[in-house]
Amino acid sequence: MIGRLLTMIAASLLVLFAAASVVEAASNARIKDVVSLQAGRDNQLIGYGLVVGLQGTGDGLRASPFTDQSMRAMLQNLGISTQGGQSAAKNVAAVMVTTNLPPFTSPGSRIDVTVSSLGDATSLRGGTLVMTSLTGADGQIYAVAQGAVVVSGFLAEGAAATVTEGITTAGRIPGGAIIERELPSRFKDSGNLVLQLRNPDFSTAIRVADAINSFSTSTYRMPIAEARDSQVVAVQKPPQEDLARLMARIENLAVETDTPAKVVINERTGTIVIGADVRISRVAVSYGTLTVQVTEMPQVVQPLPFSRGETYVQPQTDIMAEKTGGPVAVLEGPDLRSLVAGLNSIGVKPDGIIAILQGIKSAGALQAELVLQ
Repeated sequence: MIGRLLTMIAASLLVLFAAASVVEAASNARIKDVVSLQAGRDNQLIGYGLVVGLQGTGDGLRASPFTDQSMRAMLQNLGISTQGGQSAAKNVAAVMVTTNLPPFTSPGSRIDVTVSSLGDATSLRGGTLVMTSLTGADGQIYAVAQGAVVVSGFLAEGAAATVTEGITTAGRIPGGAIIERELPSRFKDSGNLVLQLRNPDFSTAIRVADAINSFSTSTYRMPIAEARDSQVVAVQKPPQEDLARLMARIENLAVETDTPAKVVINERTGTIVIGADVRISRVAVSYGTLTVQVTEMPQVVQPLPFSRGETYVQPQTDIMAEKTGGPVAVLEGPDLRSLVAGLNSIGVKPDGIIAILQGIKSAGALQAELVLQ
């Protein structure tokens, strides 16, 4: 009996330790997920091209003369004479092609591109992008894009009705660009690593440096990391270590991240995002709305029979104003759950909560940064 009891206690302790380890793992993040390598940043590419094969949804060549000029120049490069009148075809559209060139890519690898209409085309569905050069900020060609455009939206129209879903004037070409030029990479030539935090924070930067120094002290017998500011952590390469191998070792170290308290509000969509560390000091809030309804009910006044009177329309307007106001509620948010429960207790819609949060911020009771989008 005692042995069975000890076995049950041991099993319970194992469950508690496992749960504690899961919570600890959930609150930690790998260094590779919170930082980016300064020498490994993306580079933006852009190009101008033509999408052909559209089913009458391309640019109007009279309204978009640059499309006609580009089509003539392309045909001339292919050895086809373009002398004659202006074409009236609407199966060609001028587009801008954009993409990001990932770091450490080699010639011959493929990347995705985004195609966006430049003229008055109504849809790019079913079109094919003709070979387009993609250049960087230095004017050099780094990739060439070509392929069928994938459009998620659709457009259906008739003589009296039109149905549109999504965006039909923009699409993507998965793997549509081939890299032709390699970016000059100096990763191996540099003597140290510069890590940039995606969300700058002094506490997180210090913890990243401490985690790297704890690893390097036990492995190389020396600290190698230093937090320069809230965003940059410099890592010095040990003399006996390869730079790529060093990055592979430290990027999987776990650190506890920290973020400032923020409330993000998007007034266009009514979206409210409240951080876990947001606090509200004790404050009293009352929310009320004023609704005004205007109804027009004109009356037609007819003249008497066999009289010389005229029919007259007498306007009649009914205006109703209703003001609703809730009780005064006391809000205090020592944690996120109580804050959300207090806001929900008032019983207002998201637009009302946005106004309440702005008022609380103006009163100085919101202990967080209010970000309006």
